[in-house]
Amino acid sequence: MNLTHLRYMVEVERLGSITKAAAALYMGQPNLSKAIKEMEREVGIPIFKRSAKGVVATEKGKQFLQYAKAILVQMDKMESLYKENSENSVSFSLLLPRASYITYAFTEFLNKVEKSAQIDFKIKETNSMEVINSVVECEYNLGIIRYPVAYESFFMPLIEEKNLKYHSVWEFDYVIITSENSRLAQESEINESVLDKYIEILHGDNIVPNISAAYQKKNAEINCHSKHIYVYERGSQFDILSSCPDSFMWVSPIPKAILKRYGLVQRKCPNLKKTNKDMLIYQNNYRLSHADQMFFDELDRVRIDISKS
Repeated sequence: MNLTHLRYMVEVERLGSITKAAAALYMGQPNLSKAIKEMEREVGIPIFKRSAKGVVATEKGKQFLQYAKAILVQMDKMESLYKENSENSVSFSLLLPRASYITYAFTEFLNKVEKSAQIDFKIKETNSMEVINSVVECEYNLGIIRYPVAYESFFMPLIEEKNLKYHSVWEFDYVIITSENSRLAQESEINESVLDKYIEILHGDNIVPNISAAYQKKNAEINCHSKHIYVYERGSQFDILSSCPDSFMWVSPIPKAILKRYGLVQRKCPNLKKTNKDMLIYQNNYRLSHADQMFFDELDRVRIDISKS
């Protein structure tokens, strides 16, 4: 199988047009069309079909292209092994939910990387659906998705359908964080009627498509209060929580160092149990690197430290 032709196929899918892909690849459209036909003849399936939107992959073509992308990523990594100073380079890429314990573990991991090493790290905080799609597209090696345990029947079949490997990172109950100067921090018992007095901070892009609004409302177990602010990154959430004592947020348990840094306290709420799960996903043929394992060792250590506190 011609690897150059695989790259052609991936570019056609990315651009949704043979004409645009040919221009991007600096080749003639007839030659690209010929390469597509040869590849389809070789694998025995139609990879692309024409639609109102241009050229799109067939169902079997989508599966083929997923494997093609994974092969090309692995080939690029293998080639990089033989580049100059490659033995002293460290690469790592991760998509993650907005979880302070994970970013804290990343900084601990980063501090243990050999200082003389050439570093190529890429991390991004986003929602679970983007994590899945980006890992499938081989844009990132690793992803951690977060979902309420009530959503497991939605996410697990989706992960398996995408032919991804998965491992549980942590199953935990959400805690409430608020300013150490907040009246909420002093409440003897926290329930829904108490929380109604305060402003809830929410991440604005965590709605899961393809799940009905009624199902999400029924199973997410997190009520959206009449007073709420939507944010899209953790910097904003910490700024608001620190400076607005009447605000609070449901989050995964946070390391003490971060609570101290922002002047926050966290409260367990056994009467308002909201169990979530963080799940690691990656391509089925991806082999965890030494750097990946270093990170997961730090993640385990941080998780255990939080659980003990």
